[in-house]
Amino acid sequence: MPPGIQEIVMPQTTLGGAVSCRGVSLHSGHEVSMEFRPAPEHSGIVFHIHSGDGVHLLSPRPDAVSTTELATTISDGTVSVSTIEHVLAALNGLAVDNVEVHVFGGEAPILDGSARPVVEALRSVGFRTQNAPRRMARVMRGYALEKDGRSIAVEPFDGFRVDYTIRFPHPVIGEQHFVLDITPETFERDIAPARTFGFLKEVEYLHSRGLARGGSLENVIVVGDEGILNREGLRFPDEFVRHKMLDFIGDMAMLGHPVLGAFTVSCSGHGHNNAFLRNLVQGEGLLEYVER
Repeated sequence: MPPGIQEIVMPQTTLGGAVSCRGVSLHSGHEVSMEFRPAPEHSGIVFHIHSGDGVHLLSPRPDAVSTTELATTISDGTVSVSTIEHVLAALNGLAVDNVEVHVFGGEAPILDGSARPVVEALRSVGFRTQNAPRRMARVMRGYALEKDGRSIAVEPFDGFRVDYTIRFPHPVIGEQHFVLDITPETFERDIAPARTFGFLKEVEYLHSRGLARGGSLENVIVVGDEGILNREGLRFPDEFVRHKMLDFIGDMAMLGHPVLGAFTVSCSGHGHNNAFLRNLVQGEGLLEYVER
């Protein structure tokens, strides 16, 4: 760094107040709710799971992920909380460091299938800077994980960039590609509104097994043989790949710190995202934790 030039240190942030979201859960179809509350410096994102025997605390981390079927679930072996990737994506995308997420019902509400309602709720109470610098996880060298046609590669980069490609053998989707430097502004505008999606046959099969009871045209883009079944259509022509990027941003928040790196992702999902993140954390010399 040139003499006399100091690196800008970004402060940690929390919320300006408490705010709630309520809606149906994806898995059970029951009414559930969550409340976001401010938290002190260095506390990170902590889920407070309210159940009949009290309140249990769970912090997102790669080895806390217990299942990735349909959505991301974390557990400590006693309690669990499901469908948290959109919540984590909103917090990660908006650069919120410290927050309590109180969950009532064992699962975050699916809302409209995107992160936009969470972003709007968080924006409504604003953000407060805190008296401690952000602690970042900086990628120090390249690493890649490829398996069964899914791949993630990362290179050092002074920011958070995601280059994502999906391929589906359906004419409505096909191959889609999107690349973005993630900032609070770009996340809110280009990623947060993108909704989860599924194919009609898959949705019918899941319902027949008693799964995804809360999934409907109100919160899922449903792709039938002839096209999109949702009356309002798509929010973006490439909404499918944007939602996959949203999920990826949420799954990377499992690291517990904002990440500095350029990611190239192809056809990944929650399971592969988590396997990649576990390897990234465990790999010698892959990450360096810095204050900035």
